[in-house]
Amino acid sequence: MNIYARAIIAGFVATVVLSALMLIKGAMGLMPQLNVIAMLAHMIGFGGPAIGWLAHFLIGTVAWGVLFALLYASLPGSEPVVKGMVFAVGPWLLMMIIIMPLAGAGFFGLKLDIMAPVMTLILHLIWGAVLGFVYKALPGTEQPAGTVA
Repeated sequence: MNIYARAIIAGFVATVVLSALMLIKGAMGLMPQLNVIAMLAHMIGFGGPAIGWLAHFLIGTVAWGVLFALLYASLPGSEPVVKGMVFAVGPWLLMMIIIMPLAGAGFFGLKLDIMAPVMTLILHLIWGAVLGFVYKALPGTEQPAGTVA
């Protein structure tokens, strides 16, 4: 299996886990104002929750999954889970400084609650751990030409 297929599968599995945790968070009534799907749908401007979910899965599966695979060899850490968690800090930071303000939640989502950056960091770290674990567990070790080894 080539690295792109591994990356997309790992990104999808990690995003499924993250999504399940987001749904559990919502069902428990924890920070209902922190609804990333609604934020994405609002930013896109049409389609409601279905478009928010689609964007969430495309970003987590394809964009971040493939970038993780391309950077895998250069990420610090010797364990795939650690590499995934280190990588996950990047998407979290981008969410905090770009997505949250664009969605009206302020820098680091602080208009929502002081717990917004903490909760989203924890969720991203779990996502990254799953991403790294699944990516390394899948068969295939080829690196594409031009990637950092």
